Parts: sequence; structure tokens; C-alpha cells
Amino acid sequence: MVMPLIPFEKTLADGSATGGGRRPSLVAEPSAASPELSDRPRRRTFTVAYKLGVLRQVDEAGPGGIGAILRREGLYSSLLTDWRRQRDAGACEALKAVKRGPKVAEPNPLAAEHARLQRDCKSLTLRLQRAEAIIDIQKKVALLLGLSMPGDEAP
Repeated sequence: MVMPLIPFEKTLADGSATGGGRRPSLVAEPSAASPELSDRPRRRTFTVAYKLGVLRQVDEAGPGGIGAILRREGLYSSLLTDWRRQRDAGACEALKAVKRGPKVAEPNPLAAEHARLQRDCKSLTLRLQRAEAIIDIQKKVALLLGLSMPGDEAP
């Protein structure tokens, strides 16, 4: 992109006719968005088949052939060393795409049972409190009526 110059006339040698001896400033044209450029650059991803195919071509290439393959595919030689290392470490498993970012923790198989047992414990505790309240009321009623309760006998 070429920046257009603002035309000016300089009548005096010291530039006094350009507004107090100052040079004219360059004004850039507003840049138009190119339809060929994407809004945001995207990271290239390569499939396992593509990586293995390129590695196979490089292994079969003669002298000077590796550079031609890299230029044709738009790759760097460092990618080849990474892909070779991955291929040698775990055949094709290491070449599979890995999701970036924090890893999701595997759910604990006992977590559902633990949650169910906690709910059961809470409901049984509530039932026990109600039963104890009913027993206390029964004891008070029996004491008011003068009835003897089983288990009240003194040894």
C-alpha cells in the first residue's frame, strides 16, 4: 500500500509558506479489508494420514527432494523431526490430534453411589429425628396419664 503525499507549494527556502515553517504531514489512506485475508489467523492442523504421507514421501526422496517437498507443502523441517519422533514413539497413536487446553477430569465411578448414599443418610437422619420426637411425646403423655412404659422398671 502506497501512502499518498499531500501536495504543497514551497515559496520560500525556509518553508515559511507551509504554515509556520512546519513540514506537511503524511496522511495514510484508510486500509480496506482484503477479502483474501481471514479475520483471524487459524492454526493449521494436520491429519494422521497427511503426516504419514508426507513422512513416506520424505523417506523415499532422494538428495534435494526433501527441500522440494517442504516447499511444495509449505512445511518446516522442524515439523518433520517432531512427526518422526511421534511416529517412532507410538506408531500412529502419537500423531492423533490432541485437544488443547486444560484436561477434563475423568468422572469417579463411585461418585454417583457416594451421592446416593449421602441422600439416603440425610433422609434417614430426618426420619430418626422425627421418631425421637414422637417417642419423647409418647413418654410425656404416659407420664401425664400415669401409665408405665415398658423398660421403665427399675432393676
